[in-house]
Amino acid sequence: MERKSHKIDATNKVLGRLASEIADLLRGKGKPEYLPYLDMGDFVFVKNIKGLRVTGKKAEQKIYRHHSLYLGGMKEISYKKLFEKDPTKVLKKAVWGMLPKNKLRAEQIKRLRFEK
Repeated sequence: MERKSHKIDATNKVLGRLASEIADLLRGKGKPEYLPYLDMGDFVFVKNIKGLRVTGKKAEQKIYRHHSLYLGGMKEISYKKLFEKDPTKVLKKAVWGMLPKNKLRAEQIKRLRFEK
């Protein structure tokens, strides 16, 4: 199996559409020898993430939540704050959610790289 490298420019691309495109490349779904239970994906390099956009009112309304597993441990951060702090985390979270929920996901997300 040979892994290719894909370079993607995120300028003026919509977050969800870009994330699904990246997830397909990481899984290797475009290859003729694709099998869902094998890790056959390629490397993906994304640049100009600051040019990423979202549609509608998501920039003001979208909230990312996680829980620390302690009582009262719900943590929230808005899309706007997270994007200002680190735009790579926004795209990585979107791609992470679009990969299959099994042991392959952790290996596939490692091939997603970001260029400054």
